[in-house]
Amino acid sequence: MLDKKVVELLNQQVNKEFYSAYLYLDFSNYYYNEGLDGFGNWYKIQAQEERDHAMLFIQYLQNNGEQVVLEAIDKPQIDLTSAKAVLAEGLRHEQYVTGLIHNIYDAAYSVKDFRTMQFLDWFVKEQGEEETNADNLVKKYELFGGDPKSLYMLDNELGARVYSAPSLVL
Repeated sequence: MLDKKVVELLNQQVNKEFYSAYLYLDFSNYYYNEGLDGFGNWYKIQAQEERDHAMLFIQYLQNNGEQVVLEAIDKPQIDLTSAKAVLAEGLRHEQYVTGLIHNIYDAAYSVKDFRTMQFLDWFVKEQGEEETNADNLVKKYELFGGDPKSLYMLDNELGARVYSAPSLVL
């Protein structure tokens, strides 16, 4: 049986991951509307990954006999004003999610819940990769976004991204 506070945080994370998927779909739609289909593709795949993350948390809770509590998903309230601003918001959001994962890890550590800590290890690593990817997108846009030909090439690069499901074994 998992600690009550850890279960509460895990359930909150389920909903935060679904929100992240919703947010990234909003980003994707923004880029498609701007004619940057590669950027739109990149964030559509991000949305799929976030949904999968939520499903992993759900499966973990279920595997441990805990009830999953789904809440309403808030509408993103981000003002999407420019392609660069969206990328910066994506980085900020990943940093926020990293903090959420660390808080759950800290709660599990404080009650010596090694099983949950082991489960979260994958997410700690994943968040490092997510922050790096988001930061790299911001940097690439700063370097190439002002030149139409370079932006076209970057958009094509992002359009080549394909979805692959996470390989975490529960």
